[in-house]
Amino acid sequence: MAQSQATSTLTSIDATTTKSKPKWLRVKLPTGKKYKELRGVVDKYKLNTICTSGSCPNMGECWSEGTATFMILGNTCTRSCGFCGVKTGRPETVDWSEPEKVARSIHLMKIKHAVITSVDRDDLADGGSIIWAETIDAIRRLNPETTLETLIPDFMGKKRNIDRIIEAAPEVVSHNMETVRRLTREVRIQAKYDQSLEVLRYLKEQGVRRTKSGIMLGLGETQEEVIETMHDLKKVGLDVLTIGQYLQPSKKHLPVKTFITPDQFQNYEKIGKELGFRHVESSSLVRSSYKAQKHME
Repeated sequence: MAQSQATSTLTSIDATTTKSKPKWLRVKLPTGKKYKELRGVVDKYKLNTICTSGSCPNMGECWSEGTATFMILGNTCTRSCGFCGVKTGRPETVDWSEPEKVARSIHLMKIKHAVITSVDRDDLADGGSIIWAETIDAIRRLNPETTLETLIPDFMGKKRNIDRIIEAAPEVVSHNMETVRRLTREVRIQAKYDQSLEVLRYLKEQGVRRTKSGIMLGLGETQEEVIETMHDLKKVGLDVLTIGQYLQPSKKHLPVKTFITPDQFQNYEKIGKELGFRHVESSSLVRSSYKAQKHME
């Protein structure tokens, strides 16, 4: 099977010669009754979601299905990854009332499935894991019917911090690889490829029912490198994999080198299913939390 994967003919578009995004990356503005209701609640109560702050192209679709993503521990990251639009610098003081605020937001929005993520907080001894655990507990208390996915940082590989997430027992624990091994130092800078794999391995070994990770394409990786990453993730017992197109947040960030075609994304999905992942989302507009509620099945 590995041989057939490596030799299949796939295509991509050189972004350096393309003046505009391919047609498959153009999306309609979100509409619908459910979206308008949620948008009204978010605006009225000034709720903080990645969906709005990150201008996610799937916001309308996810909201209409009762899914939203919230970012905790502030909006300033201690790391400076070349792909990420979140600002870098000295983070603000930890807001210990944040867990209750997030839980109330989810209640107001009547969210069925919530995805929680955060900036990296390498400035904190616990990496922010205590706030993480308290946020999960608060959501459970105010929203007992809401299922949870936690998209966690690597916590610098410190198991005592990862354990706090495991003990809080969200339905899905996710940690993104983001890119292939060769490009990790350039794309993620402070993060390490093998450390991320070890985090995912540890989560599964400690009994997390559903583990999840995501990679983005278009940064100069080869097909063989993508497949190698998929094999690496399968070896650590990963359940759910998302694959999407990288889009440059600003001119200061890493440029897009290629636009991956829909056919190529479909091929990666096929390979992922052949490898035995429980669920694979692979298309241009896929983001980490895209159709996250389906990953509960």
